[in-house]
Amino acid sequence: MMSRPRPIGEVLVELMARRGFARQQAAEQLEAAWRRAAGPLASQTSVGAVRRGRLEIIVAHSTLAQELTFRKPVLLAALAQELPEAAVRDLRFRVGRVM
Repeated sequence: MMSRPRPIGEVLVELMARRGFARQQAAEQLEAAWRRAAGPLASQTSVGAVRRGRLEIIVAHSTLAQELTFRKPVLLAALAQELPEAAVRDLRFRVGRVM
């Protein structure tokens, strides 16, 4: 028995879901929102994952981590305005290799 033909849109949605397209797109949007929120300091950082509402940011050195910690309320407000669906409620800065 042959299955019925499916609309191309339905097939594409299924394919994108299998390939993680939505997850990749969300990560790119979060990265862009972070870059806008952090401004020039973003060049010395890398965006990690969001876990339980906490966004991990890898920073180049401890001085930068401290500077960003002081700016945390402003950064969180900017991220909430840019990407409310990301539900970032906290930031965690970790010194590491920035890619």
